[in-house]
Amino acid sequence: MAKVSLIAKLPTKPGKRDELVAAFGPMMAAVNEEAGTEVYILNLDNGDENVAWVYELYTDADAMGLHGGSEAMAALFASIGDLLDGAPDLIMATPVSGKGL
Repeated sequence: MAKVSLIAKLPTKPGKRDELVAAFGPMMAAVNEEAGTEVYILNLDNGDENVAWVYELYTDADAMGLHGGSEAMAALFASIGDLLDGAPDLIMATPVSGKGL
């Protein structure tokens, strides 16, 4: 199976981005234990103080599915729901070329 990636744009309510970063703490600990999660990076948008991005890379679609259905993911969504200013924009992709693939 091919590797899969996801890029998520997380729009936060004004002034809530730091709280969003803090809420990701338990998720970061959890992804370190997920065998199929190769990369999981929380990024802060340099041009918009109310946006964060998550880049995720998985060994395959099954690994992404396990991550998406994990207790850590459910807990994360429960903790950030009030911090978001709208739904996350999720972009699913198949990486085909690049360093580290």
